[in-house]
Amino acid sequence: MSAHPASLNQPEANGWNEDSTRGPAPGAASTLPDDSLLDAYSRAVIGTVGRVSPSVVNIEVHQAAGRTRSGERRGGGSGFVFTPDGLILTNSHVVHDAKRIEVTLADGRRMPASAIGDDPASDLAVVRVDEPGLTAAALGDSQQLRVGQLVVAIGNPYGFQSTVTAGVVSALGRSLRSYSGRLIDDVIQTDAALNPGNSGGPLVDSAGRVVGVNTATILPAQGICFAIGINTAKFVASRLLRDGRIRRSYIGVSAQTVPVHRRVVRFYDLAKESGALVLSVEENSPAKRAGLRDGDIIVALEGKPVAGVDDLHRLLADIRAGATCLLTVLRLTEKLELKIVPEEAKIDN
Repeated sequence: MSAHPASLNQPEANGWNEDSTRGPAPGAASTLPDDSLLDAYSRAVIGTVGRVSPSVVNIEVHQAAGRTRSGERRGGGSGFVFTPDGLILTNSHVVHDAKRIEVTLADGRRMPASAIGDDPASDLAVVRVDEPGLTAAALGDSQQLRVGQLVVAIGNPYGFQSTVTAGVVSALGRSLRSYSGRLIDDVIQTDAALNPGNSGGPLVDSAGRVVGVNTATILPAQGICFAIGINTAKFVASRLLRDGRIRRSYIGVSAQTVPVHRRVVRFYDLAKESGALVLSVEENSPAKRAGLRDGDIIVALEGKPVAGVDDLHRLLADIRAGATCLLTVLRLTEKLELKIVPEEAKIDN
């Protein structure tokens, strides 16, 4: 993965300075007994599960068996209610091409569901059940996550209803290739155990807020699991509800959200203290033709602030393919304006 530009990679960029409190020195004894720490951990997990479990659903999908076979095949996964009137978030690969969808609520009620829209590029989908007054999960802010933070995954692996696993955020800003082949940026890595059937379920912080949508594991590795950030999911869900699909412009970069050095923010009077760090630039892409380089930090598109990858995706979805745009980037300590012509993203559904 590309490193932070050297001139910006200062302790202050991560919110630290020489006087920051860094906790007890290595080997220092904790002031709390072990049983108190374990009790606090247990209470955090129990409280989180109690708040979110009523919103978690099991999704069963019936699909055509294929050209060479008659009948249908079954699959499924998890999801969670995010509005009281029955809107449910899940993974695209759970419901894509479904002939029939059935949802089982946390209280055991089983009912048909209809697909509002799915987006294979982000592996997210929205389905609806015709049932008012449901318990909706609270949605958090994935941009506020920190490595090491406690997270809880809830889902239905192998059909075992409302299975709970807990762990920590292992890394942020990962890239993951979706089932459509597109690279999803700013993915959350966690060691909260996931199994087949967990897909589409919520990843939750200790305050009971959904911070991600569980999507993938790496087999046969253990403790390496991934979730799509809830900020990405909010944007995708809003567009699916509005249009039933997402039209994207494409510039051809892989990126991750990073902080920008405070001195640089002040010097250039930037609207945000973070941006989208370019990790790689595809050959023969709009970004390559515009002169974008690995290590550049995108801070604005058409004059609108880019605080990270989510902002970049959101703005590209609003820009017409083929129109010349102005991209504002930081290259080391220089601020540059690059002209770029986004292309229409070609995604196989």
